[in-house]
Amino acid sequence: MANRWTEQDIPVQQGRLAIVTGANSGLGFEAARALAAHGASVVLAVRDVDKGKYAVDRIADVVPGADTTVQQLDLTSLESVRNAAEQLRSAYSSIDLLVNNAGVMYTPRRITSDGFELQFGTNHLGHFALTGLLLDRMLPVPGSRVVTVSSVGHRIRARINFDDLQGERSYNRVAAYGQSKLANLMFTYELQRRLSGTGKTIAVAAHPGAANTDLMRNMPAALRALVPVVAPIATQSPAMGALSILRAATDPGVLGGQYYGPGGFLETRGYPKIVESSSQSHDTAIQQRLWTISEKLTGVTFPV
Repeated sequence: MANRWTEQDIPVQQGRLAIVTGANSGLGFEAARALAAHGASVVLAVRDVDKGKYAVDRIADVVPGADTTVQQLDLTSLESVRNAAEQLRSAYSSIDLLVNNAGVMYTPRRITSDGFELQFGTNHLGHFALTGLLLDRMLPVPGSRVVTVSSVGHRIRARINFDDLQGERSYNRVAAYGQSKLANLMFTYELQRRLSGTGKTIAVAAHPGAANTDLMRNMPAALRALVPVVAPIATQSPAMGALSILRAATDPGVLGGQYYGPGGFLETRGYPKIVESSSQSHDTAIQQRLWTISEKLTGVTFPV
């Protein structure tokens, strides 16, 4: 495969069903658009149905005849996650691709309807639950993949703080985001270990680098002030950021447990390649402890 992997390298996706969370804008929209353009049937799983329908219309403008539908999904509510999973299971007997993309970043401390810290609850626990509820629709499908989107933020002030997972005693929004993105990687690696005997479904992670999306709106003031200075050399468009996700989702050479990100300056921009995650992300004892706690918090157990 060429060093500059682009959308043109996506194989034909005809006959594949892809579910992309947070697909109404940013990275998720670009991933959904590109998958639809290559023939996939794409479900845009979004919190706001009207925004989802608008995204479907936008895709149709550039991909005539695109097979896209909208599924309401609010990752801050386990009830919504369960309802969405039930509706998807009723509609589809098999799923080829689940892209766990939706997320929030650097938010002030808030809690979800289930009492979870917003970033951990949305970015990790919501996707953990959704994956567990849909996985049996993927296990029999050759070439099926779970792609979970992490971030370079998994290296910044990041650790799984088991003594204060929900930030009740002390909260720092950068550290909370780092924890959630580290959790995304640990979830991927533990899931892949559990899938390794199935032979059909794999778990892969990806990150978009410094993609210029709506997530930037909650950046601390000091970092936000630097954006005009660093943007020309250290950020990229959502379409470029989505390439790592798309490669993880479609490249025939991808192996379970791999991590894809931009190959350019400090992994902030560039064409996608295999990248390395932090050493602590590979700690199997923490991965397994996080998995057990995630099952307890969500009430969702996996069929692997």
